[in-house]
Amino acid sequence: QVQLVESGGGLVQAGASLRLSCTASGRTFWSYTMGWFRQAPGKEREFVSTINWSGGSTYVADSVKGRFTISRDNAKNTVYLQMNSLKPEDTAVYFCAAKHGTRAYSLRDDYDYWGQGTQVTVSS
Repeated sequence: QVQLVESGGGLVQAGASLRLSCTASGRTFWSYTMGWFRQAPGKEREFVSTINWSGGSTYVADSVKGRFTISRDNAKNTVYLQMNSLKPEDTAVYFCAAKHGTRAYSLRDDYDYWGQGTQVTVSS
């Protein structure tokens, strides 16, 4: 069982940056692929980015490519999402997810564990 806790969300103006963090419980964080998803009001939860266990394989959604970067620190049991040049359409609850495995996964149903989410609001 893995417990995930997100932090770092907030209210910012368009063009600003935020860094989200997700800290996992347990001693086997290194063996999990980690992902970030987001859900805007009235919309389905969508893939944002994923990183494999070693950090050697990452993917980002086209909608955030060039602006968002995922990274992880296995020594700190933490995955990060650096978000730059934020836009109002990035407004959503951002969720961290974990999947035991070695490759990167981009489908919501691939993931076994989810955090409670952190709100990101970008004003225009």
